[in-house]
Amino acid sequence: MKLAATVAAIVAMGMLGVAGASGLQASQQAYEAMPDTAGTGPYPAVKRTDPAFPHHVLYQPADLSKLGTKKLGVLVWGNGACSDDGASVRFHLAEIASHGYLVIAPGRILTGPGALPRPQTPLPPGPLGIRTTTAQVAAGIDWALAENARKGSPYFGRVDPRLVAVSGHSCGGLQALEIAADPRVHAVIVHNSGVFKDGTNPIRGITIDKAALRRLHTPVLYIMGGPSDIAWPNGTDDFDRIDTVPAMLASLDVGHGGTFQDANGGRVTPVDVAWLEWQLRGDKDAARWFQGADCRLCTDPAWTVRKERID
Repeated sequence: MKLAATVAAIVAMGMLGVAGASGLQASQQAYEAMPDTAGTGPYPAVKRTDPAFPHHVLYQPADLSKLGTKKLGVLVWGNGACSDDGASVRFHLAEIASHGYLVIAPGRILTGPGALPRPQTPLPPGPLGIRTTTAQVAAGIDWALAENARKGSPYFGRVDPRLVAVSGHSCGGLQALEIAADPRVHAVIVHNSGVFKDGTNPIRGITIDKAALRRLHTPVLYIMGGPSDIAWPNGTDDFDRIDTVPAMLASLDVGHGGTFQDANGGRVTPVDVAWLEWQLRGDKDAARWFQGADCRLCTDPAWTVRKERID
């Protein structure tokens, strides 16, 4: 497939979250018609916006008092296609939030309940571009930590600055890799993405090369969609090159779109939650998803697993 077509497919699939061209519109319409979900974790989650932070969408436990003495972790998310729809994978992000996380995605609510009118301005012609920047994704960290320190904030004293993670899908996965160098980040998850093998940056607004992998300072998890995932060559090449931090590549043969539109984010989301609980909170039960020859993912026939320096 030519590079332009490859990038176009990444952008289209990243925005719509399904693996093939057929049925995309119907699938997207069905997804948009579904109600928000609260997740299956111990802290039912809500999707919301904050007038003081208007260009981001927040997912959090609906009743913060239910946390007791437990502190919130923070996950900043890069949208598929680097789009400005902060609700594009709302089931996935709400599920993570229900386990005690403040999850922040750039953009506005453009799908599902509370959706605003979509911007009518098209992307400029030429190389495909982005609608949200890496800086906008990273701003979620700044805002969450500032709110943690601001008296009068609902998050005052409720966030643990040591529990910060970054993740993203497709183009958003490249943004996650850029942010991963931030010393405040302590866990990284990359979905259906990877730095382009040929060294190009065909997505206008994204400039990254394989040197970014050398700046990783924390374990990294790649979740891929199998050989049919259009990002497969790039993501697997990333994994082959990472030699300074623990790394794991877990692949479910569902294609580039993952399972984000399935109930509670589908089969990929519990893997994210387990990785965050292990890396950020040191949860030994969560570690069993990944460690050992008989790890939970290792023994699940639906998943293909590669790992380095994890055990």
